[in-house]
Amino acid sequence: MQQRLARGEAAALGELYDCFASLVHHLAYRVLGEEEAADRVTRDVFAHVWENPDSFNPKQSSLRSWIAALTHRQAVHRLRQSTAACVAEGTDAVSPADVESKIRHASAAARADYIVTAMPAPLRDALELAYRERRDYREAAAALGVTEDEARRRLRLGLQLLSTAHDAAPRSSSPPEPGHAR
Repeated sequence: MQQRLARGEAAALGELYDCFASLVHHLAYRVLGEEEAADRVTRDVFAHVWENPDSFNPKQSSLRSWIAALTHRQAVHRLRQSTAACVAEGTDAVSPADVESKIRHASAAARADYIVTAMPAPLRDALELAYRERRDYREAAAALGVTEDEARRRLRLGLQLLSTAHDAAPRSSSPPEPGHAR
């Protein structure tokens, strides 16, 4: 895919867009909370991929993770820009600390969404039964056609993966406390 993009194959960009546009838009929307802003970020991310196909390094991450990281950076940048513009115009009384807090919470939520969509289907199915349909592990086991031990294992692994969403939310996006070095 990367080589095809580097050669300027528009079809490669179309395939990439078909695979990842919904992920990009969803992650951007989670951070920005606005459909139009998420649309702009989606366009910006794919424009960046088209213009910079060599910036992807498959030794560092998967294509999906790279695109998700691009999306997150672009969405956070746009959120900071729009907030700064509102503060400069005097139309919003949001402090920089409030903005950074919103970014941390949105980043954790977006990461949780990404983790759920990227996890293996058996784990995702067990979590959806437990949390969306409010089924206990016994009911989930019956619905999935697995043993109760297997249902508990899937739920435990799914929850362990999800627990990393908050822990891995970027803390470097907030400015350092006054008088403290990083």
